[in-house]
Amino acid sequence: MKFFVDTAEIKEIEALAATGLLDGVTTNPSLVAKSGRKFMDVLKDICAVVKGPVSAEVTATDHKAMLAEGRKLAKVADNITVKVPLTPDGLKTCKVLSSEGTMVNVTLCFSAAQAILAAKAGASFISPFVGRLDDVGSDGMALIADICTIYRQYESFKTEVLVASIRGPMHVVAAAKLGAHVSTMPPSVLWQMFKHPLTENGLAAFLADWKKTGQSILD
Repeated sequence: MKFFVDTAEIKEIEALAATGLLDGVTTNPSLVAKSGRKFMDVLKDICAVVKGPVSAEVTATDHKAMLAEGRKLAKVADNITVKVPLTPDGLKTCKVLSSEGTMVNVTLCFSAAQAILAAKAGASFISPFVGRLDDVGSDGMALIADICTIYRQYESFKTEVLVASIRGPMHVVAAAKLGAHVSTMPPSVLWQMFKHPLTENGLAAFLADWKKTGQSILD
């Protein structure tokens, strides 16, 4: 499974990229607004740090304007993935951009039917929002299971399932069990995945015992 981080904060991205475990980045207008910086400057900085896909979302809602924005965003860097909403105009734009060789992330997916349409439109990624579904009493992971099952039936579907709106490490684990290709998460969730009290306690015990020996590996 690939790990993407869902943020526009360059320092957070740099810290996670340094671990060697970060495969890409997703952004959206809300995250960029929180950064307080110019959109294009943020994208250029992120693409300089991360070699994998960097999702940049259009803000237009009609096909013509979406396409113009998408083409401009694609010129920022070779690893830009243009993010479009799962609407008729969004999928129409996806079809054109993907045919031009641009990676496209279709976002705001909440049903398997929508995911089928995105795959037929040539999306590189489909982004089902599991946390938001859970919030309204639905089962977000059931949707991931359905999409993964459907996509496996058709060799012509090359779209990767990018699990979004992740709220904690167990969402990541559940998505991995189902065979989802990518999880995108807030930086805090990725850092949480490192942690377990038994790991911390075990390390503390090992270090205490080692200190008693008075030795140093580097001596």
